[in-house]
Amino acid sequence: MTGARADPRDRGSATVWGVLVVTVLAAVFGGVLLLGQAVVSRHRAGAAADLAALAAAATWAHGPEAACATAIRVAVAQGAQVTGCVVTGEVAEVTARVRAGPFGPELHSRAGPPLPAESR
Repeated sequence: MTGARADPRDRGSATVWGVLVVTVLAAVFGGVLLLGQAVVSRHRAGAAADLAALAAAATWAHGPEAACATAIRVAVAQGAQVTGCVVTGEVAEVTARVRAGPFGPELHSRAGPPLPAESR
């Protein structure tokens, strides 16, 4: 009994298909890694902005400059950069940016006392 012979035109096609599959999988994996890095970067920026705004709101009584200086110290400790800080009375508004790879999201956070029940 003799085996069926493969068509000579198909010779090496498995290698081409293998390379194609590996290339597609590498591209998908790279995209997933970039998406993950973007999500982590955004969460880090949000956390840094929240903590900096809370720190500024907690020290508002020392004046806006001191409150913003505290916000900057807290943000730097989180690996972030404060791009905006405004303290109006007891309310602090802070904008923070975190650089992580090609991403640099900038998030805004506000902290202060709760609003009165009638204005909610």
